[in-house]
Amino acid sequence: MTMKTTTKKIDNYESEITVEFEAAELEKAKKRACKQLSEHANIPGFRKGKVPPLQILEQHFGKGAILDEAADILIQKAANDIIKEEKIIPVTQMRHKIITCEDGKDFVFTLTFTNYPEVKLGEYKNLKVDKVVEPVTDEAVDEQVEHLRGHHANMIDAPADAKVADGDFITLDFVGTVDGEKFQGGEAKDHPLEIGSHSFIGDFEEQLIGLQVGDEKDVKVTFPEDYHAKDLADKPAVFHCKINSIKHKELPPLDDEFAKKVSKFETLDEFKADIKKNMEANAERRAAEKQQQAVIEKAVENMTVDVPPVMIEDRISQMIQELSLQLQSQGMKLEQYMSFSGVDMDGLREQYKDAAKQDVLTSILLDEVAHAENISVNNQELNYELAIMAQMYRTTPKQIYKILQENRQLGSVANNVLRRKVAAFIFDNRFKDDAEKVEETKTADTEKKSEEKAE
Repeated sequence: MTMKTTTKKIDNYESEITVEFEAAELEKAKKRACKQLSEHANIPGFRKGKVPPLQILEQHFGKGAILDEAADILIQKAANDIIKEEKIIPVTQMRHKIITCEDGKDFVFTLTFTNYPEVKLGEYKNLKVDKVVEPVTDEAVDEQVEHLRGHHANMIDAPADAKVADGDFITLDFVGTVDGEKFQGGEAKDHPLEIGSHSFIGDFEEQLIGLQVGDEKDVKVTFPEDYHAKDLADKPAVFHCKINSIKHKELPPLDDEFAKKVSKFETLDEFKADIKKNMEANAERRAAEKQQQAVIEKAVENMTVDVPPVMIEDRISQMIQELSLQLQSQGMKLEQYMSFSGVDMDGLREQYKDAAKQDVLTSILLDEVAHAENISVNNQELNYELAIMAQMYRTTPKQIYKILQENRQLGSVANNVLRRKVAAFIFDNRFKDDAEKVEETKTADTEKKSEEKAE
């Protein structure tokens, strides 16, 4: 017997494997342990790297240390061999517990882990999901034009007798109190505020409408129940305000001159037509993305799998780590974000739970379809992805490859490419009605003509 294993299921997700090595194997492992320990130690009377007799090593390191090192060697070997031979895919690190580890006795220990779940793919081809393209109305185009006018507006001082109106920009002093007491962050001088921006709580801004420069007023509001500062949440407050200045937004005339100033077009009608064209293209893109997502979600619904909770928890941790990195790039820490949001770590994890579960299910689906359809990623596809990443980070594909390899992230990038490829496969094999087939034929013909023209 070199290695004997016995497997039992602890519950629906966890398994335990009892592993037994003969005493002779433990002795061999002790010799390897001695060699490994001596390579990194300075033992008097022996040059570095020279393996002293076992008795000398036991005196230097201690008998227990050598036995522990030998145990680690056999545990690692067992874990690797079991994964390879039993075709096990652990979704957690294998945890070990030593039962017997003594000289002259068989070495016995257990390995506990959560295995990749059993998956039964349902229908993932010929799935019917309609593409719904939101129409672009003239009102939506006008709204976009007004937005652009706002960007090119001039700020002018309001007349002396002007009153604060919706859309105005004002500066004000305010002092806030709760139960007659001032609170941290509740006081400011010459604070800029756009009326209607809803950057202040409740109807604070609306209560300032109608005031003139120099006017003072007590604004009464109640902090929201979920306000980030727990000591203020759901409490009534009074802000004593004084208006210091009022500025109006002066919009440029909506005419051909405006169109010439903000675009390459000579007339306003041409400019609006181009805006509508771009909005329709965006609406088409969004509809295609939603359709592809809906097709994948339908394939997930057709799949049967009992996802181990640890996979969802791990994904939640990854998502929070991604959020933390994103916040860091914006100069904010995760702790600050949670404080502002009025949520603790448990609450944040709960917020991500549904999205994490859907993400795990989608990953499982794509991996299983890749296996079922023999879909893989070739070097050309991976190199293209590296080139895109290099362009994004303003470096070379070779440098990106080196960084990913050093950080052991190359496999993750390849996996992302594979999953996108599988998602495209599922989408391309969806049910297509006659209108879609005609549209795809037109698109293919257009692309072919463009290629011929380029040649």
